[in-house]
Amino acid sequence: MAAVFGAKGDLSPNRPAEMRIGDSVVIVSDGGGLREPIPAFLYVYVEDIDAIYQRAIQAGAESLEVPTEMPYGDRRAMVKDAWGNLWQIATHKAAAPV
Repeated sequence: MAAVFGAKGDLSPNRPAEMRIGDSVVIVSDGGGLREPIPAFLYVYVEDIDAIYQRAIQAGAESLEVPTEMPYGDRRAMVKDAWGNLWQIATHKAAAPV
């Protein structure tokens, strides 16, 4: 998924991967041999939800939710990657109604 988001980062043996998506740093670990790896649930804001959603699908992610306007002001989609991680991807469009 790093390519989908245009993430930059470092991958070193025996250490969690550290990647930058936009202005956020995300650290990902496989459990380090101490425990079984578990899927993650991530919510990531991006500039263009529709473009990122299409890139995720083209990269093999499974669509769980197509890009949809949410009542709280986000345009959001959800995909599942090959490792079982769930990604809610959103672009903030407007303030939530009061």
